[in-house]
Amino acid sequence: MTKHVQDEQPQFYTRLPVLRAERGISRKELAELAGVHYQTIGYLERGEYSPSLVLALRIAAALGVPLDAVFSLTPFVSMADQLYNTEGERR
Repeated sequence: MTKHVQDEQPQFYTRLPVLRAERGISRKELAELAGVHYQTIGYLERGEYSPSLVLALRIAAALGVPLDAVFSLTPFVSMADQLYNTEGERR
């Protein structure tokens, strides 16, 4: 039996939990807005499921952000790095 390796690189990266938290909405509320089961949102947040393009677009629209603000094929720059320069000063 082949063991699943947890150290594999994710197929995609997501800011879904951060964006949901910023907006104060639950997985269930986002799922209703996107037209999916709430467990699907959990699977997406944990990287256990890759969204279809249509689902990714519906989620981005529900959150009011561009698609590339939610999902990416490369790691996101940390929010702290986006807000602060290397000296720690606000941009």
